[in-house]
Formats: sequence, C-alpha cells, structure tokens
Amino acid sequence: MIHKTAVIDSKAKISSKASIGAYTVIGPNVSIDDDVKIHAHVNICGNTKIGKGNIIYPFASIGNDPQDLKYNGDETSLIIGNNNKIREYVTINPGTIGGGGQTKIGNNCLFMVSSHVAHDCFVGNNVIIANNVPLGGHAHIEDNVIIGGNSAVQQFTRIGKMAMIGGMCGVVKDVIPYGMAFGNRCALHGLNLIGLRRKDIPNKEILSLSEAYKEIFKTENLSENLANLNNKFNNNSLVNDIIEFINKDKKRPICTPYSS
Repeated sequence: MIHKTAVIDSKAKISSKASIGAYTVIGPNVSIDDDVKIHAHVNICGNTKIGKGNIIYPFASIGNDPQDLKYNGDETSLIIGNNNKIREYVTINPGTIGGGGQTKIGNNCLFMVSSHVAHDCFVGNNVIIANNVPLGGHAHIEDNVIIGGNSAVQQFTRIGKMAMIGGMCGVVKDVIPYGMAFGNRCALHGLNLIGLRRKDIPNKEILSLSEAYKEIFKTENLSENLANLNNKFNNNSLVNDIIEFINKDKKRPICTPYSS
C-alpha cells in the first residue's frame, strides 16, 4: 500500500508488496523489494537498493549524498540487505569513488535512533548499533557486533565479528573478533563471553580461546606474541579468526588491554 501523499518518482522500482507511509519521498534510482514497510516522513534517494522485509521508521534519511568534501555527484551506491530495522532519524550514506563506490549493509541488523552509517562502510549481519552511534567513513563492522549507545567509530576502523563495544566509547583502534572493549578511548577488557555462550560455542573452545587471548596480549608486542603462540591453538577456529584479523592489512592499530 502506498499512501496518497507519498512522492515517488516514476522511475523508482517499488514492489507491489511494499508499504509506504504518508509524506515519504523516494527518488528515481531507488529499488525497494517485497514486504518492506516504510513509515511516514522518510526520504530515500540516490542509487539505493533495499532488500526484503526491511522496516524504516519516520524521519530516516537513506541514500543522500556522502558527507565527504571530495564527493562531487559521482555515481555511487547503497545496498541494504534483508530484514533490517532502521529507526527514527537514522542516516545512511552511499559510497564514494575514492572508497570503492559502495556502502553495504547485511541482514537482520538494528540501527537505533539517530545512528549514522557514513560513506563506504560495510556492516555485516545481525549487527546492533545503539542510539546516537556514528560510523565514520570506510568503517568495517563484521557479523554479530553490538555497539553501545553514544559511542563513535572512527573512519577506517574495523570491528571483528561478535565483538561488543560499551557505551560512550570512542573507537579509534581495530577491535578483535569476540573482544569486549570500552572506555573513553576504548581499551580491550577481555572477551565477549556472554555473546559466545549465547551462540552455543562449546565451553572447551571458549576456554581455549581465553587461554590464547592471554598469550596474544601478554605484552604490547603482538607480533612477537603471535610468533610464539603455542601450536595447540591451531585447530581452534575462534583463535584463528583473531590471528587473521590482527595480521590483515589495516589502517588502524589494534585495540589492546594497554590502549589509552
């Protein structure tokens, strides 16, 4: 159902199974799939593709120009997956040419009130971003991450899968998978043990991961610690996820227990 006051460009591709509320404005290069519910007073523009089952709440702004002074009307895009909840006053920008040209969001995410996804970000699946959290440009957020309210993620920062970020935290360094980080400028405070248990990870693997964590971060010299890591952890996929994350090319340093 499309409300009679909605303003939808004739070139937009809107599923007959989508619902669009009053005074919503949709631009010509927007594609909206089945079972999407868009509430009143939403603005969607740019080269934006919205998958199935998403719910977008009032006063969200989706696909408007990146907040990047280098942006000059380039043909870039925003891809949103399926079954996401995008709450009031959320803003999500498309990519820029310099950043690969695309912002991409996965499935089953929750973006709470006034959160922001900047240009060229990647957000995985089952991510929860709480109220007033901005993701700076080029941020990379892996699956099952939770970011607490009023935190801020600096541009080019990575947050590994199933990490948890506390509230009111400045994330200026990469946070490892399964990590728990908080503080004014976030420091690592162990592992997201509750999250691991909720995902039914066997206790044996969690205990092994905890032991490896102590070895990886026993000093500030991560390279030396990894080189000396006991090979008994080789078959633990959780440990391997952390090692791969640390060794991967990166723009930011790794958040450690010694971070400040």
